[in-house]
Formats: sequence, structure tokens, C-alpha cells
Amino acid sequence: MTTREEVLAYGLSFPDTYQEAPFHDQNWQLVRVKGSKKAFLWTYERNGYINLNVKADSESLDFWRQAFESVIPGWHQNKEHWNTIILDGSVPDDAVKQMIADSYDIVTYSPTKRIYDAVKKIPKGCVATYGQVAEMAGDRKMARAVGNALHKNPDPENIPCYRVVNSKGELAGAFAFGGANVQADRLRADGIEVENDRVDLKKYGMKN
Repeated sequence: MTTREEVLAYGLSFPDTYQEAPFHDQNWQLVRVKGSKKAFLWTYERNGYINLNVKADSESLDFWRQAFESVIPGWHQNKEHWNTIILDGSVPDDAVKQMIADSYDIVTYSPTKRIYDAVKKIPKGCVATYGQVAEMAGDRKMARAVGNALHKNPDPENIPCYRVVNSKGELAGAFAFGGANVQADRLRADGIEVENDRVDLKKYGMKN
């Protein structure tokens, strides 16, 4: 991903977004969220390369800057909240897309983001049901959305989706964690007893 067209097309693939050139300067092309009109993606050419400004949380800011030399503190924006990606070919497409997606989630604080934040709150030694996670994320009716979000977990090391079980305490299918017994093994490493692919919710269930 090295062209502005590719980046803008990806930015506009997110729900309720639109493109704008707010400074009457075609070099500056933004993608905003409808309604709030908040921008989550800035594009412009500088020093011969297309640059992107994307929003990031406090943990991700330094992570991306340390991972790639071409990710620097936000140019012409608050460096405590924004990063600049220089599209010189050194940053893989999946990383660029992840940073854009994270920026969109921060600006919209989407249900997916709320779900991931809720899962992070499940303490070691406990499990939560899909319904509990949905309730913690603000909408008890989106239990199915919880399953979909966890299946696409972008950061398994920090979003412990293996601590989520169904309303009977049953574990997910083997496909969800990369193989048979992976979820059970990780739960046991947390000190949780697993028998017949099931956890005792009375003993290990997270208390609301």
C-alpha cells in the first residue's frame, strides 16, 4: 500500500465515512465519520511520499513507532494522540490497515472496540459468558456480535478471548483458538479447572 488511492479506498470501506478536502488544497484529503464529522485518516504528500496521520491509544503510539522507522509522531498534530505513517514501502500493508482500523475505532468507539475493552477486564482465574461481555460492552443483546469480534481478535496476547465461554460454561470449538485443547490449556494455565470442555461457572464465573 503506497498510493493515496489505495489508502482512501480502504478508509472509505468503513461504515458511515466520507472524503473531504477541508483546506481547499487537494494535497490534503481526509476521511471523516458521518454525524460526528471526526477525521480518523489524514492523507497528504510530503518529501516525495504519501503520509498518513492516524489516531492511536497511548499503548499503540510507542509500539508502532518502535516497530517501524517510518511511523513517527504525528506531523502537524498532537503527538500524544496521533502517528504519521510514511508510505515508503517499509511498513507492511496489514500493519497500515491495522493502524487505520484502530484510528477508526478510537474515533467511533465502535461496538467491537467496546467488546475488546470488556474482555480485557476479565481477571485471570475467571471466565465470563458471551452475554456478560455484551452487557459489559453496553448492550446485552449483542452476545452474537461478541463471538464474531473474538473470532477476529487482532491482539490475542492482550485481549484474552479464551476466557469467554457460553452460558453453560462450554468452551468454543477448536477452530477458534488454532487447534484442539488450546482454549482449555490456556484456561488451565490461569488456574481454572476444565472438565469435558466445560468450566464450572459457579466456581469460576466472573461476578458482575
